[in-house]
Amino acid sequence: MEVLDAQLIPAVDGVAYGLLLFVVSAGLSLAFGTAGVLNLAHGTLYAIGAATGAELSDGTWGGLLLGLLAGTAAAGGAGALLAVAAEPLARRGHLAQALLTFGLALIGGNLLTAVFGSDELPVRVPEALDTSVPLLGHRYPAYRLVFIVMAVLLAAFGTWVLTRTRAGAAVRAAADDPQMLAATGISPRLVHTGVLMAAGALAGAAGVLGAPIIGPGPSTAENVLMLSLVVVVLGGLRSLWGTFLAAVAVGEVQTLGVSLAPDLAPYLLMAVMAGALILRPQRAAAAPEPTHPEQTPARRTPSAATKATKATKDRSAAALSRILDRTPTPVRRLTPLALLLALLAAAPWTVDAYTLSLAGYALALGLVAVSSTVLTGYAGLPVLGQTAPFAVGAYVTAIAADEGFATVGPVQHALAGAAAALFALITGPAVIRARGVTVLMITLAVGELTRTAVAQMTSVTGGTDGFFGFPATRPLWGAEALSDEVGTYHYVLTAAAAVLVTTVLVLRSRAGQLLTGTRSAEARMRASGHPVSRYLLLAYIGGGALAGIGGSLLVVAQQYVSPADVGFETAALAMLAAVIGGTTSVAGTLLGVALIVGTRDWLAGAWPGHGPLLLGVLFVLSVYVLPRGLAGIRTGVTARTVPPAAPSPSRETVS
Repeated sequence: MEVLDAQLIPAVDGVAYGLLLFVVSAGLSLAFGTAGVLNLAHGTLYAIGAATGAELSDGTWGGLLLGLLAGTAAAGGAGALLAVAAEPLARRGHLAQALLTFGLALIGGNLLTAVFGSDELPVRVPEALDTSVPLLGHRYPAYRLVFIVMAVLLAAFGTWVLTRTRAGAAVRAAADDPQMLAATGISPRLVHTGVLMAAGALAGAAGVLGAPIIGPGPSTAENVLMLSLVVVVLGGLRSLWGTFLAAVAVGEVQTLGVSLAPDLAPYLLMAVMAGALILRPQRAAAAPEPTHPEQTPARRTPSAATKATKATKDRSAAALSRILDRTPTPVRRLTPLALLLALLAAAPWTVDAYTLSLAGYALALGLVAVSSTVLTGYAGLPVLGQTAPFAVGAYVTAIAADEGFATVGPVQHALAGAAAALFALITGPAVIRARGVTVLMITLAVGELTRTAVAQMTSVTGGTDGFFGFPATRPLWGAEALSDEVGTYHYVLTAAAAVLVTTVLVLRSRAGQLLTGTRSAEARMRASGHPVSRYLLLAYIGGGALAGIGGSLLVVAQQYVSPADVGFETAALAMLAAVIGGTTSVAGTLLGVALIVGTRDWLAGAWPGHGPLLLGVLFVLSVYVLPRGLAGIRTGVTARTVPPAAPSPSRETVS
């Protein structure tokens, strides 16, 4: 009884925390489940409301009401702008939307910092609520109890709107049968815009009311986004009641988990999300609906549908035949990469020491981005967690050097690649059984779990302070350790060049053709007797080894590694570089990395404090201006990004 009594307050805190997450996550669930937008700026919408409410709070009821109105309106307006920005990308799939909204989140976060400052803002609640009240023999904050009531009322009102009103019927129809909705004279596009605006308003209202619980600060947007993604994954995309139960469960895990199992608490949420995604049963994918149904006929005759299906199958078979029968031309394909490496070799004589150090870092990050290219462009697995094997390779290299076990470069890279490949072998079966957005979410969870692990294992990894002080790398047996910028850069360039050339040769061989065929026509590959799952697993292992060697080169280049080097932002940057390159161009991906690092670390030096803004603008412009990537500009053909078309029947979809 004493144990239960001691956990009473954390349990009630979990309810308040969970209800706050429900109000936020309901908007994210609506945006994705109805409007089809994977909104990685949703946490920023919460931060807009929280910062606005905190700025207007003055300890009076009028201040609270004014903050609620202003924060809700500001976040709702931002949601409407986001809908307008995402509309041109509707046919390009969720990856482009994720990159766009992540870029907008960076821009929004920088603007919030410029307006409200970088420190956590104080929040003043009305004096009548700034006290504690008795609760089952304990004292509990009055504001949190009032918030629980307000959140329940808001949830009930939202449920009533969705289930009992014409507006709710239109929202449900926009998700279930957009053609029929268009036939009634209501534009699904307009409904989608309204949904994103309402989602933003919900997030903003949650930010104002929840500021005393999750206050406005530098990491608020990212934390809220991650928690909302966990809730939506656990609760489902179309069920408000599922979202409600998942939000309360997450709230309890966050509060009771810290109270009962503080050592495991940092891992629980992402582990639960990954488990839910992995264990979710597969089902056949339905035929794709037109993206803009008001531009297509409301009905299609059976004969037309049959003809369209046959034409699609014929095109798929022809494309697969061309891919598998193509004669590899690896030497010609190496020309762009060779030219780029030659330019990089001349860098020590043309740039200063700082730029040279950035180039070495970019080469290490380039291997991670190329691993994303391999998995996204060739295998059709859009990953957002390649920082996990990247971290494994980096920390294995640093620890091996610190223990004196391996200080020779080739040995370090072999160990790093092998450890990262083993990590990919263990996690790979969970990834390759899924497709599309589910792959993004599983790999994101794996990446975040890995980052959390290296941050928590202070005695082994140095924790958030980073790992440093280990011996410098020796390029070969018997050679002196690398000690100057030029020598270190030449070594990193040589090692990266060897790995990149090998990667290109493999991708342009029969193995690369089989991967491309798997991505383009998986069902036909399976029907032809190809072990598709084995191909994908080998690709995932190879991508992991590639990222692990990149982590090893990162340690060589900067003699330091920390959780900040292997977080979500790095994974997003690697994916953006792959998109800029065209997702099938290794040289284009490296150019994308150069553009990203140059923008974030070099160009931002001329405008201190605005690196995220410049990087966000780069994200947005790249998604709009380079829909085919740099490879598309060169070849004049559409780059093969992750296709938004219907997956084969064996592919899993998010329900």
